[in-house]
Amino acid sequence: MSDDARSLHRQAFQHFAAGRYDAAITDWRRALELDPKLALAWNGLSMAHRQKGELDLAIEAALRVAELEPVDPLSHTNLSILYQRKGLIREAEDAAARASQLQASRT
Repeated sequence: MSDDARSLHRQAFQHFAAGRYDAAITDWRRALELDPKLALAWNGLSMAHRQKGELDLAIEAALRVAELEPVDPLSHTNLSILYQRKGLIREAEDAAARASQLQASRT
């Protein structure tokens, strides 16, 4: 991760923590321009869009996290929660099952 992308990520997280979701989204997008594979920024982007009720954008970002970190159970859990909120039950169950499978393989 580049220092600039890391700095933007920290700044975005501060905005997010303060409830300034639009500012957080802007900074996370800027960080992703510098480092498109920065999973932390994709995850933050997903969380900020979820807080704004923008589920399609939150899911899009969460899918990118799962693509970048395919063996991380939390990325699939987040995806499952987003699918549930959108009413996509089958997709939510599939993502939850994947998260459970990954978690079980870690123990």
